[in-house]
Amino acid sequence: MNRNQFMAALSALAAAPSVALSGFKKRLLNKGFKVSAGEGRKHGHLKLKGVNVNILDVKVSGSDTDGGLAIFEQTSLSPKRGTPLHVHPDQDEVFYVIEGAYYFQVGDDKYNLKAGDSIFLPRKVPHAWTQVADRGKMIVVLQPAGKLEDFFVSLAGMDHDPTQEEVTKLFSANQMQVVGPPLKVD
Repeated sequence: MNRNQFMAALSALAAAPSVALSGFKKRLLNKGFKVSAGEGRKHGHLKLKGVNVNILDVKVSGSDTDGGLAIFEQTSLSPKRGTPLHVHPDQDEVFYVIEGAYYFQVGDDKYNLKAGDSIFLPRKVPHAWTQVADRGKMIVVLQPAGKLEDFFVSLAGMDHDPTQEEVTKLFSANQMQVVGPPLKVD
């Protein structure tokens, strides 16, 4: 075996594990799964801090879809609180209200949503929402998944309520930009 043949064989051997693993990853992405009511697929119940003190369950993780999609169920326990006005440069969002009531801003438009209503938030458009009812629940869909799941895991992992500066930095570190204050409700 000459040197060139040896180097080619060595390169092929070195690539074999990554080729095998890439096929394994594709097979995993083609396998379905069930997430039971009241459960999160990953991370358990994420207890958010700072922006609001809600419970978030990951139903479909971005890691399940190779970054293509993420779905969350949020139980809202923070009346009159919500997100600051912010932008996702690369993700579209859909919210579907299961129970309760919310107030949304999308660009310059404002909407009241109740159980059964849904709203589409396009990427690159500033948006925010505030919980109106004492309690609520929403399904949140992101496409592509982006880093919102990482944002939620980071918020839940904090040992204190983050300052506004920490929240802004956390938004930025997870592909979002804060561009204004939260929505006010009476």
